[in-house]
This record gives sequence, structure tokens and C-alpha cells, in this order.
Amino acid sequence: MSLTKRRLQFLQKLIDLYQKTHLPIHYEALADSIGVSKWTAYDMLKEIEKLGFVSRRYEVNTKETGRSQVMFVPTSKAKELLAPRGSGTFDRAEWERTLEKVARLRQDVTNVGINEALRKMIDEISNVNKHLPFCAYVIDLLVLYLKKCGGKTESLIRHIVQKAPSKESGMMMFIGTVLGTAMQTLNDDLRQELTELVSRLVASIAALSGAEKEMLSDFWQEAY
Repeated sequence: MSLTKRRLQFLQKLIDLYQKTHLPIHYEALADSIGVSKWTAYDMLKEIEKLGFVSRRYEVNTKETGRSQVMFVPTSKAKELLAPRGSGTFDRAEWERTLEKVARLRQDVTNVGINEALRKMIDEISNVNKHLPFCAYVIDLLVLYLKKCGGKTESLIRHIVQKAPSKESGMMMFIGTVLGTAMQTLNDDLRQELTELVSRLVASIAALSGAEKEMLSDFWQEAY
């Protein structure tokens, strides 16, 4: 299970509501704000809860004496994931330094096996905090994985991505198709770690400014 765009939408809205009230949010309030049924909202929150981004609380309903109701609050993991660290303030010089670091890391793992290469890159990514450099590292990891696969797999994904109407949509299509391919070839540990990285990647891209997204899309095209 991963933090899909749909789950991310619900999580972001829950955080928005929580930040306005600083009180636990009932799933019905979340449903009303998004425009879905309360049961859809509840089921979605249960899925997000399993990922560790929300936790539930039981609060007494003052309108129904003696009865408690299920409420949800974002966890520190959710706040950390969606915090806009670096967005809007990330300058070109810092971006150039990031590109240099990514290039050095890619060179370091060029001649090793795919599992070892991914492991080294994942370990390096664990030290990256800001959204834009984090995105660059993970996208470069996906590019490296695809190039090491080579053959028909690389050709097929390139053919699929070429049909995208824009750079950004092509990048998102690339991320999804490469992840789907990796899920079929990697061991359990790497699959889990890569899924979590891509979930964070999607959330981080959503938090970028327009200029940062453009920089990232250009990086992806050049690396790819």
C-alpha cells in the first residue's frame, strides 16, 4: 500500500481542516469538504492510517450523550511529509550543487549490480530533506534502474512516456510505469522502500513551486 494521489488529496485536506481548528477531525467533516460520502472518507482515512499518516481518537459526541465518535488527526509523519521545506526559496546555485551531487552518486554506482546500486542510492537519499533535491535523487534512482534494465523494458517505457502531452505529465507517467516495473523484479525489502520513496516523491512534487517543477522536469528529461 502506498500514498497514492487520491490518498494524498484526503490527507492534505485533513491537515488543512486540522490547521484551522487544531481539533481532531470527524470523517464526515472531511467528506463534506471534499464532496464524497462519509463512508468513502472513512475508508480512505483507514487506509491512510495504515500508512502511519493519521491516527484516530475517540471523542464524546456532546450532541449524543454517552456516545463516542471516531476522529482523526495527522501524525508527525504526515506533517513532515507535507511541510513545504525549501519550496519557493530554493535557488539556482543550490540546485546546481544538487545536480553535481546526483551526478557523482550516479557515477559511483554505474558499474555495480542493480540491487547494490539501488541500495547505495536509497541510503544516500535518506539524508536528503528538502523537497526539490529529494525529488531529483529519487527520479535519478528510477532513471538508473530503468537503464540497468535496458532492452525491451526501457524501450517500452520510453514509447509510453513519449505520448504524454507535457514534460510534467510525462515525468509523472515515467514515475508510475517505472515503479510498476520495479515491483515485479525487486526483492521484498527494496520494493517496500522504493514504494515509500515514490509516495514521498509524489507528495514532494505537489509541494513544489511552478519554477521548481519546471527545473525538475528539465532534469528528468536530461537524465532520461
